[in-house]
Amino acid sequence: MKIWVDGDACPKGIKEILYRVSARTKIAVIFVANQYLHLPQSNTIEMVQVGDGPDVADDEIAQRCAAEDLVITADIPLAARVVEKGAVALDPRGTLYDANNIGQILDMRNFMDELRGTGVPTGGPSGFGAKERQKFANELDRLLAQRR
Repeated sequence: MKIWVDGDACPKGIKEILYRVSARTKIAVIFVANQYLHLPQSNTIEMVQVGDGPDVADDEIAQRCAAEDLVITADIPLAARVVEKGAVALDPRGTLYDANNIGQILDMRNFMDELRGTGVPTGGPSGFGAKERQKFANELDRLLAQRR
């Protein structure tokens, strides 16, 4: 099992949780991003820097992840791609994307995108804080316990 991270938009607090998880479990955590990320020195933490452009990091993650892997991303289309390969995805806010829910979540995302395209204000996500970090950490621990 590897943990792939959509690194460009991953909140700092989530990165810190992933550093600790990698050190504790010795699971490889691979950050994929367009820009260089300063990561701690570790045999289990890796940085893959990809070229600029929309979805370049997403394409790299979708191509390289495997069925037993976990992908950390808030990007629902990327989550759908990795779930199709048999992996699971976890949003930095602690929402799990798997074969049971990704279709409905992707449909809602596309519907909201269409609304925004017609000029309807749809709002955005709420703030990111300690509550969201805790929900993420709890869901990550649950997933890791299941996979052992």
